[in-house]
Amino acid sequence: MVYFLYNIPHHHQKILILSIYLQLAIYTVDKLKEKNKKIEYETGITSEVYTIKSNMRILDILNIIIQKKSLAIFKWVKKLEKEHEIKINDVKIVGGYLTGLGIAKMLNNKYNVTVIDIYPHIEKLIDNYEINALPEDIENGEKEKHNPNKENNKINFSQDLSLLNGSDLIIDTTGLGGISPEQSSKITTKAFLIEDPVAEDNDILIKNKNNINERLININSENKAILKTKGLNTKTSGTMTFTIDVLSKSIAECIKKEGVLYSVAEMTFFEEIIFKKKNLKMFFEIINSEALTVSTIKFFNVDEVINSYLSKINSSIQIK
Repeated sequence: MVYFLYNIPHHHQKILILSIYLQLAIYTVDKLKEKNKKIEYETGITSEVYTIKSNMRILDILNIIIQKKSLAIFKWVKKLEKEHEIKINDVKIVGGYLTGLGIAKMLNNKYNVTVIDIYPHIEKLIDNYEINALPEDIENGEKEKHNPNKENNKINFSQDLSLLNGSDLIIDTTGLGGISPEQSSKITTKAFLIEDPVAEDNDILIKNKNNINERLININSENKAILKTKGLNTKTSGTMTFTIDVLSKSIAECIKKEGVLYSVAEMTFFEEIIFKKKNLKMFFEIINSEALTVSTIKFFNVDEVINSYLSKINSSIQIK
């Protein structure tokens, strides 16, 4: 660079150097603008205090957790098809809230998916729930669809548990108090996967209430597995459980930061809204709001705090 400048006339050197500085300045300003765009903020009661919000919505947190679960399931199903030569076309998912509907959305393009739930209004929840992105492995796998003539991507819905018998794959997401061991004994399927409602075995009462092993023993299938999700030392593994825990831990983390006055999240008792009030409009309004809001005198990236806890959650398949 020095040799290059040395061979340029002096007045041209000044112009070139000024041009380089100008380009660097423009680049730096653009980068700062890009960084600041990621932090949504407004002033508080006075101009000395800022209110900053996450770009992530509650919906985004839900979807990231759902993606982790769905990707583990997708890889397991692909392994069944490849190594055991089991063709999976018909997938029945028992339980539409909230893991069930998410998995259905993730797998629907590739497989003929039916969600079975005893609550009829869950069909509207499934139809209107927004999955913003598929994990790359699932998206790539969908290029080889088993159902290329499928007219639309609508997920089938039913309240009839008798439809389970004879399915290629059954995914039971009903958790505590769902399908009974007696009901399981009447079901025959090529493959059966059950979500373990217990996350970390840190609550003896919940652990003793869990009957998935009885369900696994009773189901008539040669291919059985458990979906296990953990990472935050939660008691249970439900998608909403993890979402609330991520928000709670993120609030606590933000409050520890220098300059933070307080932090809040959009948290409520979602099950009451969906199953008691049956107010799906309210549910969708809440989950589409910013996940975290912080009152502070110093800027920081709220999404990084949320992601630090989401990254600790992991899903795996345990073969039985």
